[in-house]
Amino acid sequence: MEKIALIVDSACDIKADFASNNNIRIVPFKIIFSHKEYIDGINIKSNTLYELMKNEIPKTSLPSVESYTSALKSVQNEGYTHAIIITISSELSGSFNSARIACENIPSLKTHVYDSMTLTMGEGCIALNTLNLINEGKSFNEIVACLPDMTKNVDVFFTMESLKYLIKGGRIGKVSGTLAGVFNLKPIITVGDDGIYHTVCKIRGINQCISKLASIVESYLKKGPCRVWIMTGKAHNLSNILYERIKNMPNLEKCEIGGNISPVLGVHTGPGLIGMIINRIDYYQ
Repeated sequence: MEKIALIVDSACDIKADFASNNNIRIVPFKIIFSHKEYIDGINIKSNTLYELMKNEIPKTSLPSVESYTSALKSVQNEGYTHAIIITISSELSGSFNSARIACENIPSLKTHVYDSMTLTMGEGCIALNTLNLINEGKSFNEIVACLPDMTKNVDVFFTMESLKYLIKGGRIGKVSGTLAGVFNLKPIITVGDDGIYHTVCKIRGINQCISKLASIVESYLKKGPCRVWIMTGKAHNLSNILYERIKNMPNLEKCEIGGNISPVLGVHTGPGLIGMIINRIDYYQ
């Protein structure tokens, strides 16, 4: 009989207590300051990160092959026969490759490494839908076959105070780094099918950005039911405003304020981020 483990990296933004209660293994990134190395979500939280970033923008390090290997050995020792690993977009990190190599070290465990081609609760949403299928008793092969459709039904949109962190981290993708600050123009950014960042539009002022995000949600809901997660990077007041704007929209099955993005993502976006993850449920229940 199959016993399927679910493993994710810490860029998925699934809350640690939920992961622990549902047997989801989280393999962490590392955050490296000149004075100390931190483990994402373990010995550094978002509030501490943003305080430290006032003096230094740190580097990040992807989950190691050894970390993934350790997670795989752990689930095997607990009697799991199969493992599904879901990672952040391979275009934004090498986490996928680390996981793939680690699986080669444990050939007795049947594994599948899935590149979510997204991040934050976009990746997390795919993992939660996978967990639901595991709990429903679906087979390993059935679940693996569903993963691409899960990805097609998830979109991420966000805006931020400054692009300098994306630029410094080399994660700028197809987003223009030359916005006219004098006009207070801010980009609405999405993650494309290619797994990198793209500009949806440029908006003047944060209030107009929130209005645009709300209108994007509304356009999805007009086509069918959706779930929405609102994420922030030290901008909880903005996440509350966006939540109030969309919480009563028709066809909204669920709207949740997910809290701060993980520290490793915060390194590349800085404080002042407000974003949302939209999960269309027309095809996947």
